[in-house]
Amino acid sequence: MTGNADLRKANKAKNDEFYTQLTDIELEMRHYSEQFKGKTVLCNCDDPYESNFFKYFAMNFNYLELKKLIATCYGSSPIVYTQLNLFGDEEIVSEIEGEKKAYKIEVTKVSDLNGDGAIDLADVEFLLKSKKNTLTLLKGNGDFRSDECISLLKESDIVVTNPPFSLFREYLSQIVDYQKDFIIIGNTNALTYREVFKLFKEDKIRTGYTNFNVGMYFAVPDSFEKYHKIENGQKMVRVATSCWFTSLPVSKHKEPITLYRKYNPSKYPVYENYDAINVDKYTEIPYDFNGVMGVPITFLDKYNPEQFEIIGLGISNSGLEAGVKPYKPEHKKYRKEIQKRGAVDGDLYMMIDGVVTVPYARILIKKRG
Repeated sequence: MTGNADLRKANKAKNDEFYTQLTDIELEMRHYSEQFKGKTVLCNCDDPYESNFFKYFAMNFNYLELKKLIATCYGSSPIVYTQLNLFGDEEIVSEIEGEKKAYKIEVTKVSDLNGDGAIDLADVEFLLKSKKNTLTLLKGNGDFRSDECISLLKESDIVVTNPPFSLFREYLSQIVDYQKDFIIIGNTNALTYREVFKLFKEDKIRTGYTNFNVGMYFAVPDSFEKYHKIENGQKMVRVATSCWFTSLPVSKHKEPITLYRKYNPSKYPVYENYDAINVDKYTEIPYDFNGVMGVPITFLDKYNPEQFEIIGLGISNSGLEAGVKPYKPEHKKYRKEIQKRGAVDGDLYMMIDGVVTVPYARILIKKRG
């Protein structure tokens, strides 16, 4: 639970320094190679020389047939500048290091500079020696919301990065507003954000290939007091609720979920405040029930929009908008005074053996056809 606790602290304290491992990036990106051909990729949330996103695309620049790679750093990052002496013009590097200024890197050519027959990290370290690749100062601090970073966003085709956890909604909203494709890391709880859920319902976003129940390890600054392990001298935190989100096609979302359970009223209780049955696991969706069902958010990782229709989200205000009725007074009183739990109108709930039972976040769905 350490990783999730640190993630909650990150949202509260605006501590967003979680750095993605190269292996996790490779595992996800390998599925999108055709979509990258001829495209400009933007990595706009990391120090390019510490970011494994930048390293991945620089190493695979020719294989993916990229048109251009752009990466920007945020000036206040605690790890920025630590490897900058390896790259670029000495005068610019000196100015960046001396005043902690943000900068950008634009790559249009990657060559086998060490002559070993492969493009690897050693080549990435010296790619700026090419006159076709540039390191330049940014006028501001590199914030993705700044005018100059928005200009880079407009120039790009696909955005790939691990955005600040505390700014996820704003970050995603900006990408969608500018109609850019994206592959980004977020928290599975973001599935329940009203803005994000709306995009799922409209089939404008989906989970990536990596199963979001697996979680990922992230490198964190030395200032983190709680961590799971130290790897090569680097503190690592596991965030079990991390997953990939993308606007690009994902083959698993075109595959129908195999339904093998037969509907039995005794095993699928009906909600007290909405005409739908409760399904505890997406694998238990009955094949012979055609009404509305409430399923866990894990359903979205397997969601096929041709097989199911999303009706709404059964929590809080989103639930009220979907038609979920408020608590009955006696049930709200029982929930608060006897169970000592919160009773939020809009949350789906059931009465099981006379006990108010509230499942964790449910998505209301219905089979198509």
